[in-house]
Order: sequence, then structure tokens, then C-alpha cells
Amino acid sequence: MILAENKKALFDYEILEKMEAGLVLSGQEVKSAKNKTISLKGAFVTFHGNDALLTNAHFSAYPQAGPIPQYDPTRSRRLLLHKKQIAYLRGKSQEKGLTIVPLMVYIKNHLVKVEIAVARGRHKYDKREVLKERDLKKELSRAQKQKNF
Repeated sequence: MILAENKKALFDYEILEKMEAGLVLSGQEVKSAKNKTISLKGAFVTFHGNDALLTNAHFSAYPQAGPIPQYDPTRSRRLLLHKKQIAYLRGKSQEKGLTIVPLMVYIKNHLVKVEIAVARGRHKYDKREVLKERDLKKELSRAQKQKNF
């Protein structure tokens, strides 16, 4: 079950490689996530020490939990990855033009997972090409639907 998608990342970046990671959340954050009150807009992955962190992802407070003192909805959350995966992603993030972005948060076997991707930023002219291709596909599908009727 998909809880949140980062559609802006799919438009702004060219996805090179995808990877699945676990996400360390508090109990009330899990309940909030299951209510689909997550925003991945502007989120990215950073590295501190031997940890990979999901930075700038917004998890709204769970309203039934009551007031939680000093709750920060955009705090950095630890990603659960193997050491080799962290080393690989760190190396990719240090390459020029590459970044690590979250694509979606979902539930798999009752666990909250995040799909992250190694991505390269697109230029403005690349984005225009994507829009043109998308419009062509829409027109073709409309034409086929009208032909079938």
C-alpha cells in the first residue's frame, strides 16, 4: 500500500537506480504515516557517520496522540540499509551531478519502507521533452479509445 509518492522527483530528476530501505519511526509517526499524512516534497538522503538519513520529509503529528512536546515533523529519520549499501550510496552522492532522493513511502509486510533512487538532475530543456512525450502518449491513448468506440 503506497502511503506517499514524490512525483516532483520523477519530473525533476532522471532516475538511474532504485533501492528499498527501512525507515526508523516512532509509534505515533507510524500511525500518522498509515493515515497518509506524509510529504516527500523536497526530501533527500544525507549521510552522517555510518548512517543514512532521510532529511526534510514531513510526517504530520498524529492527532489522536495528543500534544507531543517538541515534536519536529521534518526531523531527519534513519534509513535501515546494509553497510555496503550505505557505502555505495555515499560514493554515488559524492559523484558530480548525482543525488539520492526518496521516491515513495509504502507498507510491506506491516513495515514502513521507503524507495530511494540515485538520480541525476534534469535541465530545463530535458523537462520540456518529458512534457512533450507525456502529451503525445495522452493523445495516442485518447485516439485509440475513440477508435475502439
